[in-house]
Amino acid sequence: MAFAASAYAQDAQQAPAEGQQLQRVEVTGSRIATANLESVSPVTVVGAKDIKLEGTRSVENLLNNLPQVFADQGGSISNGSSGTATVNLRNFGADRTLVLVNGRRLPAGSPRNTAADLNQIPAALIKRVEVLTGGASAIYGSDAVAGVVNFIMNDNFQGVQIESNYAFYNHEQKDGAAAQAAKRRNFPVPDDKSADGKVKDVNLLLGGNFADGRGNAVAFIGYKKEDPLLQSERDFTACSLDGFSSGNTFNCGGSGTSFPGRFILANGNSYTVANNAGGVRPYVAATDQYNYGPLNYFRRPSERYTFSSFTHYDINDNARLYTEASFHDDHTVAQIAPSGLFGFDASGPNAIRYENPFLSQAWRTQLGLTGPGSTADALIFRRNVEGGGRQDDQRHTSYRGVIGIKGDIGNWTYDAFAQVGKVLYSETYFNDFSNVRIGRALNVVTGANGQPVCQSVVDGTDPNCVPYNIWSLGQITPEALNYLQTPGFQKGSTHQSVQGINLSTDLGEYGIKLPTASRGVGLALGWEHRTEKLSLDTDTAFQTGDLAGQGGPTLGVAGQFSVRDYYAEARIPVLEKAPFADSLTLNGSFRRSDYSTGQKTDSYGVGAEWSPVQAAKVRFSYQRAARAANVVELFTPSGLSLFGMSSDPCAGATPSASFAQCARTGVTQAQYGRIEDSPAGQYNQITGGNTNLAPEESDSYTLGLVLTPMRNLSLTIDAFDMKVEGVIGGLPASTTLTQCLQTGDPKFCSLIQRDRLGSLWALNAGRIVATNQNLGMRSTKGLDLGANYGMKLAGYGSLDLSYIGTVLKEFKSEDFPGSGEYDCAGLHGTTCGTPLPKYRHKIRAVWGTPWRGLEVGVTWRYIKGVKLDATSDNELLATDFEPADEKLAARNYLDLVGQWAINKNFTLRAGMNNALDKDPPVTGVVAAVFGNGNTYPQVYDAMGRHIFLNLTAKF
Repeated sequence: MAFAASAYAQDAQQAPAEGQQLQRVEVTGSRIATANLESVSPVTVVGAKDIKLEGTRSVENLLNNLPQVFADQGGSISNGSSGTATVNLRNFGADRTLVLVNGRRLPAGSPRNTAADLNQIPAALIKRVEVLTGGASAIYGSDAVAGVVNFIMNDNFQGVQIESNYAFYNHEQKDGAAAQAAKRRNFPVPDDKSADGKVKDVNLLLGGNFADGRGNAVAFIGYKKEDPLLQSERDFTACSLDGFSSGNTFNCGGSGTSFPGRFILANGNSYTVANNAGGVRPYVAATDQYNYGPLNYFRRPSERYTFSSFTHYDINDNARLYTEASFHDDHTVAQIAPSGLFGFDASGPNAIRYENPFLSQAWRTQLGLTGPGSTADALIFRRNVEGGGRQDDQRHTSYRGVIGIKGDIGNWTYDAFAQVGKVLYSETYFNDFSNVRIGRALNVVTGANGQPVCQSVVDGTDPNCVPYNIWSLGQITPEALNYLQTPGFQKGSTHQSVQGINLSTDLGEYGIKLPTASRGVGLALGWEHRTEKLSLDTDTAFQTGDLAGQGGPTLGVAGQFSVRDYYAEARIPVLEKAPFADSLTLNGSFRRSDYSTGQKTDSYGVGAEWSPVQAAKVRFSYQRAARAANVVELFTPSGLSLFGMSSDPCAGATPSASFAQCARTGVTQAQYGRIEDSPAGQYNQITGGNTNLAPEESDSYTLGLVLTPMRNLSLTIDAFDMKVEGVIGGLPASTTLTQCLQTGDPKFCSLIQRDRLGSLWALNAGRIVATNQNLGMRSTKGLDLGANYGMKLAGYGSLDLSYIGTVLKEFKSEDFPGSGEYDCAGLHGTTCGTPLPKYRHKIRAVWGTPWRGLEVGVTWRYIKGVKLDATSDNELLATDFEPADEKLAARNYLDLVGQWAINKNFTLRAGMNNALDKDPPVTGVVAAVFGNGNTYPQVYDAMGRHIFLNLTAKF
């Protein structure tokens, strides 16, 4: 088996033939080139064979199936999508996971999300993936706080290989509790799906030697297309539950920005349109809220082109020239519910006027318009159902090149290289509304010809204005939509350049070794210079916050920094073939980083490997790692955005906070008990960068035991204890609000501003400041478990078994020093975020049948259940909740795969992931961004049974 569970990096390597000289290579976690392929740190290895058995054509899904990896950006994120795919080790965040290709870092994936974009890596070209968890900044530099994911590519190939892949989802609707909620509201519920969410993928790999075998060139071309899947296509997402559960029953919730609208008048009462004659009736939240879920993409459509090439040429026995080049172009669309009037403030110059010819007498009466010249104020929430969903059209195009020379000079191994990477980003946001044009289109008078006309047309302010009649049903014209619907444009880029040299040697050749060991001291020295640039330009519509559905302005950002690194690493064999010490090896590493921003960091690590006997090894490592702030964190201008919170304690008819507490946040006596809460659980915050940010620092400890009691059996257990301090980010707005309510401390209360209605969401004036600071702490503890066993079955082929699992003992956070810690292990929700199950595993059995070329496999994936963070007894998390939302139940998934080597040229592979078509667990309370469709589709198999087919031809 190529799959190794927290084992040695050597498990992915082939043993040399008898008489063949051992080649010195680097393994993930060390810069010392050595023939000993073991790493002191636990490394999980996924080989090419296992990648094929997974049946997934996306690198993000391949990694998300590992228990050490937690959900992050990917194809199942729509609202809040960056258009990229990222990896998040230990849930420390994608920015704290360093991604490498052949040991060299990828550039920032997007000006909107600086974490490396996994979409740049073609899955079909991966030879193996090595995942090291724990700090590794002393070896690889900044960002390796939670660990390293190193993709080793197939860069030495001869022949021609063509792959064709086809996959789709098959799903039987289960008519569960969420579907029943939709039926009670008479929302459409889909039928069973025989095949949807289709994926087509084809690639070509070419390679060959040249110059009498002294060189090899490899070229790869790939194309992939994924069809979209709407939430309306699954019955458990036929409506948005949105925290409207009651007791043990799910209920459909939705948004107060509804259709045909919600009009909050000056007296606080809410009304809506009753009919096409302009009738008026009271707005009833239980039945009038807008079901925004069905139009959201459950999986985004995408189309991707990739190209990669690898070349090496041996100039002589001591020098190899090598190059790498890669290109990818990824186009995707994130669709969410329609735009509209998200609390349009119809007051002052935008006040509703008696003279508006669209107003019926019923509306004039309800608004208190008594005659010509009179005006009324209102807050208007209306969904643009006539115009369709908002579509965020995003394209990322990347270019990356590496050139280097490596070889041996005497006993020294050297590798000098230069690399450059660039990502171009463009975005067009369709079907949003212009706030300025809303005001003009609602200010309607009777024209000279007796027809309704915009006041801005009459006075010449905007001759293109078209009246917008929201006061009666069925009166919206295509011309009005064409006027109101305004595209937004963004473009930007990231740029990375790295130059470096690494030297390593065995000092035993110079007699530097301990008398108790036969091997000499291994040494590596190196230098790197890295520059990171990023820019994002936004158009006027984004910059001014004119786009109604964005929650505020989207500001451009530009900046750069450079860093010079000097590093050293030593491996010291202490004992060999001694009593109670078949081997004992110590190692240490150190890196000094000098940033152009004025910051300096020191990263270092120590480790030990002790084998009392050949079949048992104890390993220990400690790493001090650092992460410097990226360009976005440093230079982003302050601007308005949204954050999630279950409720505002000062809102509603009976607020959970007292008036004295709410007064600290700006609530007046007249507002108390009359503040409308956000139906969607979204509130305003001010976020932005800070050029004075210090680097984050982390400490990681691992202690493990590796047992190899027989040739084909290995067992591993590794304990991990990791902590990062000075976490960069804004103080969570919900924490600021809670601290102000509980303590009245001005340093929190001064960050809160309520709008004229007393809310933190209805108008842009209501917001909480949450700009970047070095504030928090995160820590985690747990166990990684692994086992591999291979056996021959006399007359029945062979059987390979593998197990990988993670026990999460704790995941603690502290939002700012002295605020108190809370443990999110086993929880999910608006504070804890994506589910953090206390246990996950993947067990696989592969039977190599006695029938020539036929192999079958079965995999059992398990995710333990998690509870809502509000159920915690920690006062920082505990809040009201409904029993229906109390927990997300455990999930067991069965995956089946088979492959048949038809002959030496053709291989057919087919399989089913989630073969039993299990629905994901659903809830009415999910975390922002990663929660989508009442569940977490980046965590659970949300779309049903995944069926895949693959045909590979090699020549």
